[in-house]
Amino acid sequence: MTLAGASTGIALTQELSGLADEALAARCAWLYHVGELSQGEVASKLGVSRTRVNRLLQEARSDGRVSIRIDHDAARLSAVEQAITDSFKLDFCLTTPPIGLDDLDLSDPNQRAVQGRIARRAVGVAAARFFEAKLRHTPSLTVGVAWGRTCMEMAANLAGLRAPEARFVSLMGSFGRHGGASAFEVVQGLSARTGGQGFFLPVPFVADTPSDCRVLMAQSVVQETLGVAREADINIISVGELDEQALIRQLDMISATDLNALLGSGAVADTAGHFFDSDGRLVHDHPLDGRMVALPAAEVGRVPTVLLAAGGEKIAAIRALLLSGLVDAMIIDGDTATVLSASTLPDHTNH
Repeated sequence: MTLAGASTGIALTQELSGLADEALAARCAWLYHVGELSQGEVASKLGVSRTRVNRLLQEARSDGRVSIRIDHDAARLSAVEQAITDSFKLDFCLTTPPIGLDDLDLSDPNQRAVQGRIARRAVGVAAARFFEAKLRHTPSLTVGVAWGRTCMEMAANLAGLRAPEARFVSLMGSFGRHGGASAFEVVQGLSARTGGQGFFLPVPFVADTPSDCRVLMAQSVVQETLGVAREADINIISVGELDEQALIRQLDMISATDLNALLGSGAVADTAGHFFDSDGRLVHDHPLDGRMVALPAAEVGRVPTVLLAAGGEKIAAIRALLLSGLVDAMIIDGDTATVLSASTLPDHTNH
């Protein structure tokens, strides 16, 4: 059964007010002329004023970008974004410019590592700009965060922003055997970059047994931190695929036996301590069931949640999370978005 999704009624916007006028005008033109949104709806979706939308549309018509077709790479990406948004009922999908990573052979570990690194950096930069705009608008945000390299890239690319009233809280246990991009490191990076407060669960990501997990979850410091997580205004999560090259295996957070059991149960994706099958359903009845120290998925889904998705090897995992009802918006690299759109949706790009 899919999750309910956010119940707060808050619509997430792309916050693109800092985008160059040329690219922003192309997005405005596509949404207005092709997507058939009103100027007010375009302004709301992109996070800019209606006056600016009106000016950009006039400029796009006067300089010839809008005629029978809209000629700009950003407009073509807008078609992919809108198709994904509509298909999965998101508040928005924001893509980075594609750079041809879809030509790489993802069965080759070296090529997979290269495309993953580039895709994560691109999404991290875009997510940082989105997040900076959110914090400037609401400096006292409480933000729930998961672990992962893409979330770390977002934290690393925050710049020139002070938000001492902001709170950053991990949605899951903060420690693994080998560190890596743990929830602790993500929270620490965000709080250090902004001067905000950091709250993390000072316990392992995976408990040894379900009974150990219950003991850890009952600790007062864990309950206090989970209480902060339940007060989040927005969650930012990433997605993990499930194979031997996945970070969760590379850092030995789960064993090969655990991985095979998850795959045997139909799991294709993980996020914030939860596993999902290809239809977006939570997967139970596996050796890790009851051992993940994390905020329950249903509680994560009550808060507007942005998915950071990077890398073509994660197509199946991304689709699963989009079907789960857990995600309200997505920031994704352009190459992966193009493949996701082509493999999942009708062709919306030939406008």
